[in-house]
Amino acid sequence: MRTIQLRRYTLVEGEYEAFVDWWEEWMPHVRPAAGFAIEFAYGIPETNEFIWAVSAEGDEAAFLALEEEYMASDGRAAAFAGVPQRVAAMLMTFATSYA
Repeated sequence: MRTIQLRRYTLVEGEYEAFVDWWEEWMPHVRPAAGFAIEFAYGIPETNEFIWAVSAEGDEAAFLALEEEYMASDGRAAAFAGVPQRVAAMLMTFATSYA
């Protein structure tokens, strides 16, 4: 069983390219190192939106426990060190796969 979290961001005006550059540099390394898989990532520059999904083995409780470890990790701290806030709003929900 895998749990998938869908993450929808509205980015700060003017920060789209900088956010995507940062995300491409860090997330494909720090998320898998923490036990997650990146399922997909799509951007919509015209509306400053970035949508991606991350998954982990187990149920939602296991995902949340792994997320708690990730949030306190040195890898995440390094990824966010000195990075300005580029996300104006976010919506994170668990998703169910039907395919």
